[in-house]
Amino acid sequence: MNKTFKIYAIVFIIILILVAMFSGNRKSALDWRKSFDVDKKTPFGLYIFNQESAGLFHGKLEKVRASPYSYYQKNDQKKPHNILIIQKKLDDVSWQYILNQVSEGSDVMWFTNDTTAKLRDTLGFRFKTVSSEENYYLQLTDKKLGESRLFIDKFPENQGFSYIRNDIEILGKTLHKAKSDESSFSADFVKVNFGKGHFYIHSEPLVLTNYYILNSKNKYLESVLSYLPNRETVWFIKNDTPLSMSPMRFILSNPPLKYAWYLLITGFVVFVIFNAKRKQRIVPIVEPLKNTSVEFIRSIGNLYLQEGDFHEMMAKKAQYFLNRIRIDLMIDTHNLDEQFINKLHLKTGKNIELIKEAVTLVKKGQDPYASVMKEDLVRMNQLLDDILK
Repeated sequence: MNKTFKIYAIVFIIILILVAMFSGNRKSALDWRKSFDVDKKTPFGLYIFNQESAGLFHGKLEKVRASPYSYYQKNDQKKPHNILIIQKKLDDVSWQYILNQVSEGSDVMWFTNDTTAKLRDTLGFRFKTVSSEENYYLQLTDKKLGESRLFIDKFPENQGFSYIRNDIEILGKTLHKAKSDESSFSADFVKVNFGKGHFYIHSEPLVLTNYYILNSKNKYLESVLSYLPNRETVWFIKNDTPLSMSPMRFILSNPPLKYAWYLLITGFVVFVIFNAKRKQRIVPIVEPLKNTSVEFIRSIGNLYLQEGDFHEMMAKKAQYFLNRIRIDLMIDTHNLDEQFINKLHLKTGKNIELIKEAVTLVKKGQDPYASVMKEDLVRMNQLLDDILK
């Protein structure tokens, strides 16, 4: 384990300890969102109601997570029964199946403050804002249940009913103050006749949530549910967010564990980024070997030139020229006669007079006893270079 890795590990452990300390000292904030989720223990979840529902419905409760359309497709011959719906949005086809069941004698207990215009027109009511106050009382109109009140003090919906048909019965009302005049109220719980059955509609779904069940000092909720006949009840549970089947769901559902997990992933990514390159020694830059042939030839040439040995330079040049003729042009250079001159003329296309002059200078360079001048060397060099182009 190298030194850099140890430093990263120590820093990462220190960060984890600091996060754990701050998370442990911090008070978890309550989630006041109105989820109406049967698995949520938050104030506005339905966990307690879900746990107590079997007793509230005398053990005759069936919990269904499928849509009414799917359920009644498989149970089309079902006898009249109760239907429970809590702040659940349904499609038009599902509502049509429910309306068919109610017309045949079933009853619906429906807690909602949001419906489609088509369904409101069918049942003959409208929603309206009943109060601008932050708290009020809910009370049933039946004198036998008059003491069953519920105080709404946290995030009320402030919704009630208006444009109620004459045949719709008002079962509950909203009192804006504890001692207000009972002649001045807004309807929040109504009974709507439909075919052989009934709709019991309550505009304040919060009465079913964990917060209000725990804070209720009377049996308001039991009194509301008592309007349903004692028979089988089908509860279509809100299932907007299906339970995750991921093995990480326990970690992600706990904020401290979730933050620790995200920090671990972030630290791993940072470590990979800074250590992804393979560590190795610096490769030295090796300069390629230079071709010094030209410098060598130039140095030798300068040496001959400084010594004034023009004859030796002509001999070397002649030797190089004849070697090129043998290799490139495939001409025998043993005899530098007329036949050689003609062959060289034919293969190079150069002027025959220039070739003859060049051959004469070549012979002069090969002759060890010939007298050579600097001008002979220069002329020979020009002629041979021109022939070999």
